[in-house]
Amino acid sequence: MLQEVFYWIFNMSITATITGAIVMFVRFIKKIPRRIMVFLWIVPLVRMMVPFGLNSPYSLMSLLSKITTKTIVVYQPTNHIAVSMTNCIMAADTYFPITYKVNILEDIFGVASVLWIVILLAILLMLCVTYVTTIYEIKDATHLRDNIYFSKKILSPAVYGIVQPKIILPLSYKDREIDFIILHEKTHIRSLDNLWRVIAFGIVAIHWFNPFCWLFLKLFLEDLELSCDERVLTKIGTNYAKKYASA
Repeated sequence: MLQEVFYWIFNMSITATITGAIVMFVRFIKKIPRRIMVFLWIVPLVRMMVPFGLNSPYSLMSLLSKITTKTIVVYQPTNHIAVSMTNCIMAADTYFPITYKVNILEDIFGVASVLWIVILLAILLMLCVTYVTTIYEIKDATHLRDNIYFSKKILSPAVYGIVQPKIILPLSYKDREIDFIILHEKTHIRSLDNLWRVIAFGIVAIHWFNPFCWLFLKLFLEDLELSCDERVLTKIGTNYAKKYASA
């Protein structure tokens, strides 16, 4: 079972790389708002998690099947529509169960799947330890008002938590003008950006073996930050852009 899961993940990773590359090139069009780019990144993220797709004359799966060579139909309700799974590397003849074209491929994916799950669990453990350590470090933060705190243990403002998020500012910011900074962080909270970050990190951790997925994660996080800036500037107006950038 683990071997089959890894085979699907491997094929999904190739499909996600193609869709992510398209989004990355679209990203070079500077006139496209970053708020739209954030939603475009959802496409490769979904391709990293969903092995199925609809095969119809106008579907993304049909286009990708031409680029990635093969898909395997797993359910076909009509002559024009079918539910398919990608088979980019064409190592399998059938799914459910997977039958490989040559026996050595079964051995290769068997070993690779064990390596994949071990490193995945290590990454998830590292993320959990980082989260717990961070929460412990900001425990002694000084309350300012509402959900805003000061801490001497951080170097830059950030939002911590998802359900009951807190805005933590460095203690050195105590004598600075912080209204724009707080507005920026509150915009992150309203957009549920921390939840998006957790989802993106979790998905990319599954595809840790694909360097392109880490690149897409980096660009997604950058666009998330720029999207937040766009929302703030829309609210305060361009007259305050210079003061906001300075803050």
